[in-house]
Amino acid sequence: MGYRSRSGSPRNRLYPRQFKEKARESNSALSSPQCLEEIAFGTETRFDWEVSESGCGEVERDFEREYGKLQQLEDQTKKLQKDMKKSTDADLAMSKSAVKISSDLLSNPLCEQEPGFLEMVTAFDTAMKRMDSFNQEKVNQIQKTVIEPLKKFSSVFPSLNMAVKRREQTLQDYKRLQSKVEKYEEKERTGPVLAKLHQAREELRPVKEDFEAKNKQLLEEMPKFYSSRIDYFKPSFESLVRAQVVYYTEMHKIFGDLTAQIDQPGLSDEQRERENEAKLSELRALSIVADD
Repeated sequence: MGYRSRSGSPRNRLYPRQFKEKARESNSALSSPQCLEEIAFGTETRFDWEVSESGCGEVERDFEREYGKLQQLEDQTKKLQKDMKKSTDADLAMSKSAVKISSDLLSNPLCEQEPGFLEMVTAFDTAMKRMDSFNQEKVNQIQKTVIEPLKKFSSVFPSLNMAVKRREQTLQDYKRLQSKVEKYEEKERTGPVLAKLHQAREELRPVKEDFEAKNKQLLEEMPKFYSSRIDYFKPSFESLVRAQVVYYTEMHKIFGDLTAQIDQPGLSDEQRERENEAKLSELRALSIVADD
């Protein structure tokens, strides 16, 4: 039984066919480690497996730069989506509260006793309901054209992060196997060592190719993905601006009409304030609210 490796495989399984054929032709050739290396690997097929520290460092810097931009983009997209949702929720809460206030005023006993006050509150209630209706349209538009696209854009990042994770796993395998190759290269080149070196290089080859393919694909596609954000989000932000313009244009009309209905002609803000103060003074003069 021949020499067995640590994994239990017979030594002759570790040698390529051309080594076996050469060995059969001349057993004397096996006495030279240099000859063993040339026969086992062939000088024409040998290549440099070493991972250049400077080259690897440059590759990693390029990768980290591009991936860092995408990580920042992911964080900003999620934050914008969250802020937009908060904004639309606050808008809806505001208009619903305004409608509730006008509705409560309509049910106030003052409206039953004072026709002028009832007319004013009715106009106010109508304006608040119109405002709420336009506000709902605006929020629906923003939800459809801004928030949903943001959500869909964010859904791409988990797949991207998984691709980066697979690349990192392959890189670690690449470094581990490269270290194994270097360990055998530093040893005395005996037959068993050369056999293990050949096996280590064969294990390294597909992992190296796999890493280079993954790395190349990501380095090509990450900048494209980052650049696509402008064309993707531009229609959404244009829609956001249009929705706000339409809403506030309608609000200007609604509150302009309301002002025309309830405003007393000829009274300035200062005059109205003095009138209110005078009425408040009359109330304070009543015995039931007088200070003890």
